[in-house]
Amino acid sequence: MSEAGPMGAEAALDGLVRAGATLAVAESLTGGLLAAEFVAVPGASRAFRGSVTAYATELKGSVLGVDPELLAARGAVDPDVVAQMARGVRSLMGADFGLATTGVAGPDPQDGQPVGTVFVAVSYTSRDGEGGESVSALRLSGDRATIRRKAVSAAVELLLSALEGKPVG
Repeated sequence: MSEAGPMGAEAALDGLVRAGATLAVAESLTGGLLAAEFVAVPGASRAFRGSVTAYATELKGSVLGVDPELLAARGAVDPDVVAQMARGVRSLMGADFGLATTGVAGPDPQDGQPVGTVFVAVSYTSRDGEGGESVSALRLSGDRATIRRKAVSAAVELLLSALEGKPVG
């Protein structure tokens, strides 16, 4: 589990249920860990719609709708890419909230970005049509597994902040 642990995911799911909202997840470096964090919570299906693990760069474009020109110019490890991933999975799965991760867990740099470079994003539309999004840029330390766990924790915290109406990003 992430540093936020199941309590963070449980709190986020409770907030979604209270708001009558749903969540979809798009993952790259976390490779399914973020979705697993949510589905580990009993009753997750009340708010969790599903996830896409778009590990290959081209899938971020073809499945999640990330601009292929953006991917070609900047690579997959980019704040605009993760924002488009969050919007794309929200649209693809008909969810109110989209949560996304991309980054470099190691052992080698990727797209000119050093190991530990991570971006997480949340995109949302409320029932009254209001919406927004936020991207967090992170520089995480540790081995591959630690970076991935920290990225999951950061994504859950970003979702919690959005649900609580706090300034995020």
